[in-house]
Amino acid sequence: MSATALITGITGQDGSYLAEFLLARGYTVHGLKRRSSSFNTDRVDRIDVHPRDPDARLFLHYGDLTDTGSLVRLLRRTEPDEVYNLAAQSHVRVSFDTPGHTAEVTGLGAQRLLEAVRVAGVSSRIYQASSSEMFGAAPPPQHEGTPFHPRSPYGCAKVFAYWTAVNYREAWDMYVSNGILFNHESPRRGENFVTRKITRAVARIEAGIQDELFLGNLDAVRDWGYAPEYVAAMWLTLQPERPDDYVVATGEAHTVREFVAAAFDHVGLDWQRYVRVDPRYYRPAEVDVLIGDAGKARRQLGWQPKTLFTDLVRIMVDADRQLLDDERCGRLVRIDR
Repeated sequence: MSATALITGITGQDGSYLAEFLLARGYTVHGLKRRSSSFNTDRVDRIDVHPRDPDARLFLHYGDLTDTGSLVRLLRRTEPDEVYNLAAQSHVRVSFDTPGHTAEVTGLGAQRLLEAVRVAGVSSRIYQASSSEMFGAAPPPQHEGTPFHPRSPYGCAKVFAYWTAVNYREAWDMYVSNGILFNHESPRRGENFVTRKITRAVARIEAGIQDELFLGNLDAVRDWGYAPEYVAAMWLTLQPERPDDYVVATGEAHTVREFVAAAFDHVGLDWQRYVRVDPRYYRPAEVDVLIGDAGKARRQLGWQPKTLFTDLVRIMVDADRQLLDDERCGRLVRIDR
């Protein structure tokens, strides 16, 4: 019999790549999706088939991390071998505007899911999506032993979720592992995240339909990796006999300015002609430098990144150029990378 996985946040960047990764390994995959007045499943539509199809192995269910009852019912119905909690209000800057909602979903939502697994009585291995934003102002390079110093409501909520996962592991002897993932991007990244905002603007400026790009702090240093490779690390995190916590990162650091320059250079444009700094995009508390030390994941899980900075920027810019071309030609738009 194939293994069964439940993914919260399956309609997001990471959830869609993880679903593909698991399906390719023969899993049956169940995904939690929130009800929305607009369609929000475009990232998984390409792998979704009708549940009545005898070959269907991907199933989407309505539910929410703010609704414990829906979580317990879904867990009892699906009895997953693995649970991946990727759902969150994940935009750091927005978390300053909606701190209560961020804490409710990103922090307490993780606790509700863990309690739902315990109450439902299923024997699931659980992956909690932790974040480099938990380190915040801690000096780099950051590793599993680096003290947390979050600088945003999002980072604070993730710290709560992290320690809650550790507590359920120690108090109830549950298999719960934290993956502390540093920034990971792809063509499926949301358009309001800085990397995708940049690459989308580059494609539009090259095509002559956008004149300027407004950004915030260009001096922030980040460790950027390629999302499809990071979801492989999520899976690897749940394979050892005992649960543990792992940093997942490239160890390669670049400023937002460098990302901008590389993206514009890829299409032969001078970024300084088009980019403007808008203080409205600054965070009330900035995180200056995030650089991950993934030595433990490399040694214990055998994971290491393959796609580094220059190739990542190229992949994202070319995908947005193709996406824009498809939109202008009236072709069916689908991000396959």
